[in-house]
Formats: sequence, C-alpha cells, structure tokens
Amino acid sequence: MPLGTAMHNIEITRGRGGQLARAAGAVAKLIAKEGKSATLRLLFGEVRLVSQNCLATVGQVGNVGVNQKSLVRAGSKCWQGKRPVVRGVVMNPVDHPHGGGEGKAPIGRKKTTTPWGYPALGRRTRKRKKYSDSFILRRRK
Repeated sequence: MPLGTAMHNIEITRGRGGQLARAAGAVAKLIAKEGKSATLRLLFGEVRLVSQNCLATVGQVGNVGVNQKSLVRAGSKCWQGKRPVVRGVVMNPVDHPHGGGEGKAPIGRKKTTTPWGYPALGRRTRKRKKYSDSFILRRRK
C-alpha cells in the first residue's frame, strides 16, 4: 500500500484477524515502511509498528456520526439494552465504598473508587512489561 493510505480492521499478528481500528468511524494511516514492518498512526494518536505482511481493509469504518446522534429520552437508551447508572454516593456502604453517611455526605475518601475499592480515575491498567511495548513508538495522550 502507498504511504498515507487510510485503513481499518488491521491485523497485529498475521492470521489472527483484524484487531486495530474497528469501531465506528475508526481509521489508521500508514506513515512509513521500513524493512519488514510498517508504521501506523491510529485515530487516538498512538503510533505503532505492524508487520508488513499483516492484512488490513482500505478505507474508514462507516457510521462516523454515531456519537452525534441524540438519544432524546431515557427509553431510547433502554432499547439499546443499557441499564440506568446509579451513583455510588446514593448507595449504602454495603453496596459501594462511597455509600452511607447522613444526608448529602461527601464520598469520605481522598480519591474516588470503583464499587470494588480500586481507584476509579486515571489509574493505568496496562501491564508494565507487556510483550507489545516494543512495537508502540508513541503512546496515546
């Protein structure tokens, strides 16, 4: 493929099937080719190496404006099978670490947590020594 080609549904390893850029409106650009590897810039800003013999589909995934569609009312979200989201602060302490207290009490912790007590915001979940770290040239912001 020539440089600058837009593509989606990209394999990371040959024969495993497409794993990169598969969501609605997703696209990746081919920015360099050297040796047996190609450099891709993914939509969210990550730059990574992929083998040149991996398969991909040329073009962008359809349904680009899926996020701009207004749901209008709660019933529309219900039809998608999405349950209501209940805040942890309004639960009891047995149900959530933020629960309990008298009246409108604050969460009572230094940082917000998940229902299981893990940090909720900003915690990195990627493994520190993942095998594919050497293929990622620039992490997403």
